Amino acid sequence: MEQVMADDQAGWVKVAAVDDIPPGSVVGVEIGSHDIAVYHLEEGDFRATSNLCTHEYARLCDGWLEDGTIECPLHGGVFDVRTGRGLC
Repeated sequence: MEQVMADDQAGWVKVAAVDDIPPGSVVGVEIGSHDIAVYHLEEGDFRATSNLCTHEYARLCDGWLEDGTIECPLHGGVFDVRTGRGLC
């Protein structure tokens, strides 16, 4: 079983099995005190960002993932999940 791993500064930890995150979807995971969004992009790449929107408390894993961007479910802010950059 392939695994999605994250570095928690103390070492790598399993956050999910690859099959648990279908292509084109995002899941929220907690690593210690960090709330992380893990994205499985349509082309097969995995990316991770903070799961919290920068504008107000909203979990990005509850938003809409499309073409490598995530839209905040609260106010529609859009972020590039490859870079974390805010787009609008």
